[in-house]
Amino acid sequence: MQIASLLLTYFSVPKKRKKPTILIVTPEITYLPKGMGNLAQRLSAKAGGMADVSASLVNALYEQGADVHVALPNFRRMFHLESHNVFEAEYDKVNRSLPEQHIHLAQDRIFFHRSRVYSATENHNMALAFQREVINHTIPQVRPDLIHCNDWMTGLIPAVAKRNGIKSLFTLHNIHTERLALSTIEDRGIDAADFWNECYFMRQPHSYEESREENPVDLLTTGIFSADHVNTVSPTFLSEVVDGHHSFVPSHINHELWQKCNAGKASGILNAPDVSFSPTTDPHLDHHYTPKNHVEGKAKNKAALQHALGLKHDPNAPLLLWPSRLDPVQKGTELFSHILHQLTEEHLDLQVAIVASGEFKKHFSEIIHIHQLYDRVAMVDFSEPLSRLGYAGADFMVMPSRFEPCGLPQMVSPKYGTLPIAHDTGGIHDTVDPFNYNLDSGNGFLFEHYTPEGLHWAINEALNFYRQSADVREHHTRRIMIEAANRFNHKNTARDYIQLYESILGESVTD
Repeated sequence: MQIASLLLTYFSVPKKRKKPTILIVTPEITYLPKGMGNLAQRLSAKAGGMADVSASLVNALYEQGADVHVALPNFRRMFHLESHNVFEAEYDKVNRSLPEQHIHLAQDRIFFHRSRVYSATENHNMALAFQREVINHTIPQVRPDLIHCNDWMTGLIPAVAKRNGIKSLFTLHNIHTERLALSTIEDRGIDAADFWNECYFMRQPHSYEESREENPVDLLTTGIFSADHVNTVSPTFLSEVVDGHHSFVPSHINHELWQKCNAGKASGILNAPDVSFSPTTDPHLDHHYTPKNHVEGKAKNKAALQHALGLKHDPNAPLLLWPSRLDPVQKGTELFSHILHQLTEEHLDLQVAIVASGEFKKHFSEIIHIHQLYDRVAMVDFSEPLSRLGYAGADFMVMPSRFEPCGLPQMVSPKYGTLPIAHDTGGIHDTVDPFNYNLDSGNGFLFEHYTPEGLHWAINEALNFYRQSADVREHHTRRIMIEAANRFNHKNTARDYIQLYESILGESVTD
C-alpha cells in the first residue's frame, strides 16, 4: 500500500518542462558569464554597441537560468588564443566544464589572425564563413527554439530558421547591408538551394536556376523579411525609417520594415552603455566621484583634461566635449565646424575638446590653426582613456547627429554629469529630454532643425545653464546623474529583450 501511494505521488507530480533554448548569433561581444566556461572572460571582440548589448543579454539570460547559447567567430588573435595548442586545450576545458557546450566558436582561418572585427576588403567572406559554421554545425548541434541574429552579417540565418520551423529575432543596429549572388553564397559552403525562397532578392525571382547568378540576395533585407520579429536599437529610429524620414535608407528596406510594423512584428529596444561607464568606478579615471560629490570630482577631472590636451587651465571655463567619430555623413561635423569660431568669439572663456578620429579632422585643424585657438580648442585622435577623461571633465557633450539609430554618448555623458547638446533624432529623441528649470526635469539641450543655427541655439541654452548659480547647477546635475544611472543600464535593456523573446515564443525563457 505504501509503494502504491509513492508511485501515485510520483506520477501525479507535473514534470518540469524543458526551458526553450536560445541561440544568440553575433559577430561582436565583450564578455560572457564566468560560468559558461574557462574562455568566457577572454572572448572579447568589439566594434560598437552590438558587443555590449550581446554581452549584457547573455549575462542576464544566464543569471536567470535560461538555456542560452552563443555563436561568434573564433577571433583567436583578439581572444589571445593564437597558439593552436593553447586554443585546443582551453577549448576542451570549455566543453568539459559544462553538461553541454554553450559557447560556439565558428572556425575558419579568415577569423584567426584578425585584430579587428570588420574589414574593408574581407567582410563578405567573413560573413559567409561565420554563417556557414552556424548553419552547418551550430544550429544542428544546439537545436534552438529561438535564434537571435544581429545585423547583415547574420542575415541568412533567419531564412534558414524559417525553412526549419525555428523562431527568430533579427536586430538592426544600423541600416548597412550587402548583396551577394546565390552562387557566391554556395561557393562558400552554404546550401542556399535549401532556403533560397526565404531570401530577399533585388528583383522578383522566377526560379532558383534563373536567379542563382544574376539576381543578388540582400542580406540585411533577408533577415528582416524572414525573421518572426525585427527590432531596431531605438523606437524612434524605427518610426523614422518606416515613415520615410531618411533618404539614405533603400526603399526595399523601408518597405520590408513597414510590412513588419504593419503586422505588429517590429519594435525598438534601446541599447545601453557598458557597465564600466561610471564615474564612481571608471578604470580610466584617477579621480572618481559620485552624484553627491560631483562638483569636486568634476573639477579635478577638468583640470586633468585641460592639462592632457594643452588647454588653458581655467576651472571656470565652460568645456564642450565632442566624443563621436568625425563622420561628415552622420555625425553633424559640418554644423559644428560652421559655428565653432563664432562661438569662441561670443564666449571668450569657452573651451572645446574634440577626442575623435575621422575624415573631417582636417577641417577642424584648419579652424584651430587659422584662428590660433590652440589653448581653447584641442583635437586629438580617439583614445579610450582620453575619452573617459573627457566625459568626466567636460561640462557638456556635443552630438548634432543627422540621424542616430541609437547612440551611446548621449546616455554615457549624463552618467558623468556632462549634459548632452544634441539633435532631436532617432535614439537621441528617446534618451534626451529637454531641460526644464520649472519642472525640475530633463537631462539635456535638444534642437529640432538640422542647421548650424539650431545647434548654435542649443549650445547657447546650455551655456545659459552654466551661468546659473552654483547651487542650481549642483542640484540639477546631481539629479541628472542619478536618473541616468537608473535609466541607462544593461539590466533594463536585457529585461526588454527577454520580454520580447517570451512574446515570440509564447512561454517563459527564464526560471
